[in-house]
Amino acid sequence: MRPGRIVITGVGAVSPNGMGRENYFAATAAGRSGISRITSFDPARLPARVAGEIVDFDPTRWVDAKNIKHVSRVVPLAIAATDEALRDAQLDPRAADLETRRRMAVMLGSGGGAIEFSERMYELWYSGNAKQASVYSVPSGTIGTISSEISMAYDLHGFSHLISTGCTSSTDALGYAYHNLRLGTADYIVCGGADAAITEGVMTGFAIMRIVSTSHNDDPEGASRPFSADRDGFVLSEGAWMFVMEREETARARGAHIYAEVAGYGSTCDAYHRVRLDESGEEPARAMTLAMEDAGVQPSDVGYLNYHGTSTDLNDRVETRAVKLAFGAHARNLPGSATKSMIGHPQGACGSAGVAATLMAFRDGILPPTINLERPDPDCDLDYITDLGRKAHIDVAVCNTIAFGSKNSALVLRRV
Repeated sequence: MRPGRIVITGVGAVSPNGMGRENYFAATAAGRSGISRITSFDPARLPARVAGEIVDFDPTRWVDAKNIKHVSRVVPLAIAATDEALRDAQLDPRAADLETRRRMAVMLGSGGGAIEFSERMYELWYSGNAKQASVYSVPSGTIGTISSEISMAYDLHGFSHLISTGCTSSTDALGYAYHNLRLGTADYIVCGGADAAITEGVMTGFAIMRIVSTSHNDDPEGASRPFSADRDGFVLSEGAWMFVMEREETARARGAHIYAEVAGYGSTCDAYHRVRLDESGEEPARAMTLAMEDAGVQPSDVGYLNYHGTSTDLNDRVETRAVKLAFGAHARNLPGSATKSMIGHPQGACGSAGVAATLMAFRDGILPPTINLERPDPDCDLDYITDLGRKAHIDVAVCNTIAFGSKNSALVLRRV
C-alpha cells in the first residue's frame, strides 16, 4: 500500500435539520430536530406518522426536468451533497483533463437505494397507468445505478461503486474508499451515503416489525429518543452526506482544507440473525477495536464516540454493552452522542451523517448532543452528551454503525 494519510477535504450535507453543510453543523451542535409529520403522502392510516423529511428541496435544480421522472428521489439528494462537497474541496471535475477525471472515483453507500422509485413504478403498472411509468423503470430501480448518476453528473471516469450493507452502508463506503486510496487505485474519491426511503410501503413494513416510534405522532421532535427509558423505536428519515477523500500529500500540494484523517476502519458480522443483535455485543465491540488497531490508537486516545443510537430498545442496550467491551475503563469517561436523535434514521446514509457531525466536532470544538434523553435507561449508563453541544478539543474520534443482518462497522477519525 502507498504510504501517507487519507484525509477528508470536502463535506456536503442535505439533512432533515439543515440544508447545506453549515446549516447541518449549526443545527446539530444546537440540538435542533428535523423530525416532523410526514407530508410526502397521507400517513393517517399508519401507526407511525412522523419522519425526518427534507422539506423545500427542489430536485429539478440537480436533475433537469427531462430526466427527473427517470430517477429516484435519492439521486438529486446525492448530487446536491456531492456538489457541495466538491466545491468545499475546491475541485471542479468539469475543468479537469480526462486523465485526472479517470483518477476520480465514486463510492456511495445506500441501504434503500431506489426503493422509492420502484414503489412509484409498481403503483403505476398495477393501477393501469403503465404508460406514465419511466422507460428506465428497471435500470433506475437498480441500486447500483445511483453512483453512476453521480459519475455522469460530473464526468468522473474512475470506478463508480455502490456499497449496500444496510445501515452500515456509508461507513463501509468510506472504509472502502480509504483502502482504495491507500492502494492507489484513485487520486480522489467522492464518497458518503444517501437514502430516501420514506414511502408508505416501507413505513408499513417497519410498522409490522414494530421497530418504529408510534407514541409521538403529536410530538414529532420528541419521537427519536436514543438511550431513553421510554424510547419505542426509530424514526425513518432521508438525506445525503457526501465527502471528498484523497491522500494528504495531494491535498497539501493544492492547498486544500483538511477536516480530519480517516485513520482506521473495522467491520465484523455477528452471523446471528437477520434483524436482532446478539445480546453479548462482542462483534460490534470487535469492529471498533479493529478500527482502533488499524489506526494505531489506544481506547484511551479516543475523545468522542458517535453512536449508532437508533432509539430501539435492543440496539441502544447492546451498543452500550459493546462500547464497554471495546473501551474498557475508558468507556465511563468517553463522551458520545446519537445524531439520530435530531435527524432520525436515514438508513444506509446514517454512518456518513455521523461522520459529518464528528467533523464538526473537530473543526468547531463542539461535541454534538443527544436530545430527548430525559430519563436514561438504567442499562444505558454512559456519557451521551444530553441536550446541547459540549465544548471540547478532541484529537481522535470513533464513528460506530450497526446493521440488519448482524453487520457492524466503525471508523476512526483523527485530527491532522
